[in-house]
Amino acid sequence: MARTDTRSVQLLPKTIIMKKIVFTLLTFFFTCNLSSAYGTEIQLPKPAPHQIQWHEAVLGVVFHYDLHVFDGQVYGQGNNRINPIEDYNIFHPDKLDTDQWIQAAKAAGAKFAILTATHETGFGLWQSDVNPYCLKAVKWRDGEGDIVRDFVNSCRKYGLQPGIYIGIRWNSLLGIHNFKAEGEGEFARNRQAWYKRLCEKMVTELCTRYGDLFMIWFDGGADDPQGLGPNQYQPDCLFYHNVNRADLRWGVSESGTVGYPCWSSFPYPYSHSNATDGITDHNQLLAHGDPVGKFWVPAMADTPLRGYNGRHEWFWEPGDDDKAVYPLENLMEMYEKSVGRNATLMVGLTPNPEGLIPDGDVHRLQEWGNEIQRRFGTPLAQTSGKNKKKLSITFDKQQRVNYYQIQEDISEGKHNRANLKESLIKN
Repeated sequence: MARTDTRSVQLLPKTIIMKKIVFTLLTFFFTCNLSSAYGTEIQLPKPAPHQIQWHEAVLGVVFHYDLHVFDGQVYGQGNNRINPIEDYNIFHPDKLDTDQWIQAAKAAGAKFAILTATHETGFGLWQSDVNPYCLKAVKWRDGEGDIVRDFVNSCRKYGLQPGIYIGIRWNSLLGIHNFKAEGEGEFARNRQAWYKRLCEKMVTELCTRYGDLFMIWFDGGADDPQGLGPNQYQPDCLFYHNVNRADLRWGVSESGTVGYPCWSSFPYPYSHSNATDGITDHNQLLAHGDPVGKFWVPAMADTPLRGYNGRHEWFWEPGDDDKAVYPLENLMEMYEKSVGRNATLMVGLTPNPEGLIPDGDVHRLQEWGNEIQRRFGTPLAQTSGKNKKKLSITFDKQQRVNYYQIQEDISEGKHNRANLKESLIKN
C-alpha cells in the first residue's frame, strides 16, 4: 500500500493480496528526478499545513441528519429538494447522544468527523439567530437544543477533529434550487440577493461559535450564481469547495475507492463545478489526479457505511438496519483502494430518529477498526532514508510478507515518481 506521509518502508503481516510469498531480502528502488521522468523541468506543488493534516487523518466520517429522518419514509433526494417538510416538530431525537456517535467513529479509527449543520431542507441543527428554520423552532428540548454544539464538544472530548457541512445549494422551504431562487424578474433578484446574505450570515455563525474547525464542507459547492467564497473566520481549516478553490477533491465516485495511480497534484486549484460535471476527461482527473499538476488538491474517497445490497444511504432509512451495512470484507477492500492509493477515506454514518447510531453499525465500525489495526498496526520490519534511491530490508530468516507500505515525506511535494521492488523469494 502506498501512502505519502513519511519516507519509510514498512512490511505488514496478514493480507489477501500476496499469499504464500516468503522473503529473505526486499529492496525498493525509487525514481525521484522529475526532469528525467517527464522530459521537462517540473515545479512541484506543496501541500499547505492543513492539507498535511488531511493526509495524516487517513480516515474520517460524516454524519447526515435532517428533518426527513423522522418522517418514516425512504429518503428520496429529488423529492426532498422540492417538497418542504409539513411539520418540523417531527424532529425529536429523544435519546440523542453525540458521544455515542463519536465513540463509534473513533472505534473504526476515524481522526475527524463532520456534521451536516444544514442540508437540503434548509433546517439548521444549531441555535441560529439569522435562520428561523432551525432548532429554535421545534418543541424538542424546548427549542434550546444545539446539535452542532453537542457534536463539536463530543469530538473534542474523544480526540477527533470537528468539521461542519453547510448545504446551501438546495433549500426546499425557501424554494432555492441549484443555488437559484425560483421566480422571475425583480422578485427573483431580490430573493437571490437576500438568500446570499442569509448564507453569509449562517456561515459566519457556524465559523465563529464553535472554535477551530478541521473542515468547512459546502456540498455541491459554495456558489450561488454570483459566487460565495471561503469565510475569513476559519483561515486554517480545510475548505471544500467552490469554483475557485478546493483544498481536496472528490474522487469521482461514492464507492469508497479512487483510481490507481492517484496523484495529489492537480491541474486546477478546484475540484469540480457545473462546467465540469459529466465530462469524462475531468472525471478521470478527479479519480487519478495529474502527476505534473501545478496545484496540490489531494483526493477524497467517500461512501456511506450503509451501501450494501443495492442500498446507498447517507441518511438513516426505515427497515434497513439489518441489511444495508457493508460487510467487513467490503470495508477492508475500500480501505486498501482508498488509503492504499493515496486518498483519505470518508464514511457516511446515519443517526436514527432516536438520535443514536444503530447497534449493528456500531458493531461493524468496531470490527473494522480492529481489523485495520490487526493488518497494519504492527509492521514486521521498517526502514527509512533521506535522498536515497535504494532502501533494503533483510530478514534473519525466511519471512512471510503480505503487505508492503511505501511512504514519503510530502512536506516539500511529491518527489517519488516511481518505485521498483526486488526480492529474494522462496515459494
